[in-house]
Amino acid sequence: MADVLLDFQFKSPIDKVWNALTKSETLAKWVMENNFKPIVGHKCQFWNEEIDLVVDSEVLVVEEPHTLSYTWIGGPINTVITWTLKQEGDTTHLHLAQTGFAKEDQAYNGAKYGWVYKVEELKNMLD
Repeated sequence: MADVLLDFQFKSPIDKVWNALTKSETLAKWVMENNFKPIVGHKCQFWNEEIDLVVDSEVLVVEEPHTLSYTWIGGPINTVITWTLKQEGDTTHLHLAQTGFAKEDQAYNGAKYGWVYKVEELKNMLD
């Protein structure tokens, strides 16, 4: 198994970063259009019509403002995304774990580089 593990820091309060991860309208600005709700058991989708991509998700864990986890199933990918947040002083630390890849293949590398790009968009939005 291979897991994408990434760490990011924001000069934004933890609640602001949490809202960017859990509010559908905000997620649409930096990830994809979606019908996400931070409710355990909620089944939702993320979609990008331009590249004909639909990701099916089910919310697994919501522990505001520290942990959010959901399935991420689309194309060849059947994984779990877990965001972990921690505030230290004026810095919010964000850890992303995307677990369940069979190996470090094209899907794994696409996810890894895709999240780095997407979280950079989130940083720009929050600054």
